[in-house]
Amino acid sequence: MGKPSSNLASAADASVALASGFKGLTAKLDYLSESEVAQVRQAYRFADEAHLGQLRSSGDPYITHPIAVASQCAEWKLDAQALMAALLHDAMEDCGVTKVELIEHFGSPVAELVDGLTKLDKLSFNTREENQAESFRKMLLAMARDVRVILIKLADRTHNMRTMGDMPRAKWGRIAQETLDIYSPIAHRLGLNQTYRELQDLSFRHLLPWRYGVLSKAVEKARSRRRDLLKKVKTELEATFAAHGMPVRIAGREKSLYSIYRKMHDKHLSFAQVTDVYGFRVLVPETTDCYTALGLLHQLYKPVPGRFKDHIAIAKVNGYQSLHTTLVGPAGINVEFQMRTESMHLVAESGVAAHWLYKVNANQEHANDRLGTQWLQSLLDIQDETRDAAEFWENVKVDLFPDAVYVFTPKTQIMALPRGATVVDFAYAIHSNVGDRTMAARINGEQVPLRTELKNGDVVEVVTAPSATPNPAWLSFVRTGRARSKIRHHLKTMQLTESEELGHKLLAQALRAEGIESFPDAVAHATTWDKLLRFTGSKNRQELLTDIGLGKRIANIVAKRLVLLLGDAGQRPDALLLTRERFGPGNGHGMGSIALDGSENASVKFALCCRPIPGDPILGYLGRGEGLVVHTAQCPVAARLQYKDGERFMGVEWSDEPTRAFEVDLAITVSNGKGVMAKVAAALAAAEADIVHIDMVADSAQDVKELHFVVAVRDRAHLDAVLAKLQRSPVVTRAQRSKKAG
Repeated sequence: MGKPSSNLASAADASVALASGFKGLTAKLDYLSESEVAQVRQAYRFADEAHLGQLRSSGDPYITHPIAVASQCAEWKLDAQALMAALLHDAMEDCGVTKVELIEHFGSPVAELVDGLTKLDKLSFNTREENQAESFRKMLLAMARDVRVILIKLADRTHNMRTMGDMPRAKWGRIAQETLDIYSPIAHRLGLNQTYRELQDLSFRHLLPWRYGVLSKAVEKARSRRRDLLKKVKTELEATFAAHGMPVRIAGREKSLYSIYRKMHDKHLSFAQVTDVYGFRVLVPETTDCYTALGLLHQLYKPVPGRFKDHIAIAKVNGYQSLHTTLVGPAGINVEFQMRTESMHLVAESGVAAHWLYKVNANQEHANDRLGTQWLQSLLDIQDETRDAAEFWENVKVDLFPDAVYVFTPKTQIMALPRGATVVDFAYAIHSNVGDRTMAARINGEQVPLRTELKNGDVVEVVTAPSATPNPAWLSFVRTGRARSKIRHHLKTMQLTESEELGHKLLAQALRAEGIESFPDAVAHATTWDKLLRFTGSKNRQELLTDIGLGKRIANIVAKRLVLLLGDAGQRPDALLLTRERFGPGNGHGMGSIALDGSENASVKFALCCRPIPGDPILGYLGRGEGLVVHTAQCPVAARLQYKDGERFMGVEWSDEPTRAFEVDLAITVSNGKGVMAKVAAALAAAEADIVHIDMVADSAQDVKELHFVVAVRDRAHLDAVLAKLQRSPVVTRAQRSKKAG
């Protein structure tokens, strides 16, 4: 009988602890109305019942966790809906409560908040990483629609990190690393400085416990050693401001353990070399008082050159505003000072949560812009172009780094971009249409390459053209997720459009070979197309044509089926056309061939093994999923493909007027000597051939060297003229077109 009574006692203790926990929460709700407090209490009872019997790793009733999360949200003064969602945030995931039930009990807004926080356990994923990426995508998109989602999520993660000592040690590394990589940067991006610092330190403590312990003791010792020094500085500050009649509030500031560790690690410093561990915040009534306080401080102590930053005139991307200066204090110790107003301090510590904490009559649009909601909106923009969860998360991660550069538009509007951002990132930050049509740029009035990295204070001007389109090479240097997702989306759309056009050409050509002159109209032959789509399994006509253009389907096979269906509808092949196409000159490589002029972009590729140019006899190979690949007729690679995959070859020919130059390989043997490369380059320039790439054969003899060039020429006649020009150069012993080994 002793055991049951013990269980009853522990249950009673847990009940008392729960009651006191919820009582502590309600004590923080004095900013809510009585009806709103009643709604929060109702959500607590529902959550308590849903989690009944569930325990945390510590052995405490599970409901203690939702209460702790709601308490953190109450400190941010979030509204009743957010507090209800905080209490219910695990009900769907852990207790089987449905969204419909939540809507019935608490309304749609609360249910949407809870749903935004719920992981996607019911979906099937190949890997844990894929599951995680999809969960973050859902959370971040919900957060973009309603920032309360991420505030609740950050409160949830903070409490989990505070109590991680109760979890199995095997989980510490993964959860702490995830917090450091994802949740801490999000907190910083949204200006939640207090939460950001705490999450970093808690992650550090569980990832590297030994280093955390050593550094913690070192800071404690330094704190006791410098206590008198800091007290003296504070006394001198108070006396100075009092003498000038300026009301201020002075508070000590200590660098977080993780930021000290990062500084030591990144700059290879010892703890003694980290000089800005301690500092002061000077809180003043008005913005102008910040600059007055700065002047008084610079009179009191000497400033350290190059250590002044004005984040008031140019706020950080997350809304942070302060003046920073480092001064040489008593005993030659460097001390950092931050000057800000009380409202700036609130935003600095609470970021977007200051929207609830601090009600001001400022322009709401400006306030939202300052608090980083532009970034939240950009998440929705990225989602529009990126449906793959992992790609979405990769795009978002690049925007989470706190470092930023501040640049100006020609109209002096300030724009903040991640450090390392380029002109193209700037263009897409202005508008996606500007980014897509970018062709050139000027920084501070000077023409620069599009890959140029921006620096603080640059005035950036983008030159656009209606005919310009994104270049795939941009993906190698753009820095922001928005730019990357917009470029990928445009290229993908362009490739599909071009592949559809190519598929239309290929199917029309195959139909002519079967005796059908005109391409069947989508409306007049709707029934026939429906039957064909059922046969192929394609969703629609566009998808079928795109698949043909990409080589996923063979045009001849589709054409034969279409001819049978047209026959059922009463349309017979033209016998004369059939005879001419099948048995005429060129055996299908004449009238039925596809004409190429170099404008086909993504849908047609020119093989690198033989680099065909206008004037070369050519063959077209419809690769699986890579569109049409063009080879020279003599190419050994094409010969092997014809032997294995002959049905995928089709007739192609050059257009009478190609629209661009084509690349070709040259092998040039030269007499070794000073200035040889310059003379060869001059000969190529004189022949109007653009140099694309140069390679030098390393094992050539000393007196002669073989150079490999890739140059752009118009056609075979132009190539002959280039080779003749090279042969006339005194340093060239031989110049010929190079064929790569097949």
